Amino acid sequence: MDTQHTVSQWAEETFGPATDPSVLVRRAENELQELAQAVTDGDTEEIGKETADVVILLMRLLEQSQLSLSDEIDKKMRENRARTWIKKGDGTGSHVKA
Repeated sequence: MDTQHTVSQWAEETFGPATDPSVLVRRAENELQELAQAVTDGDTEEIGKETADVVILLMRLLEQSQLSLSDEIDKKMRENRARTWIKKGDGTGSHVKA
């Protein structure tokens, strides 16, 4: 199974270094638009592929920043669990500002 490091290493070898991290963000935005289209179309196979594309780009960004996706998710979830949330009724919500 691939890890953040092996995915980033493959991307670096395949595409070369992304010296400007904003390039990865812009590419992830493009992939996110493709994901949105797959969701609109109800194409579950494409949803999987496009979600993976977005995550791969974000893994690469985190790797360049010497951050771990799993560590960052754990930290963020601790923060989220400590917050008070307001449900929006659509499966999302926003936290109460302190």
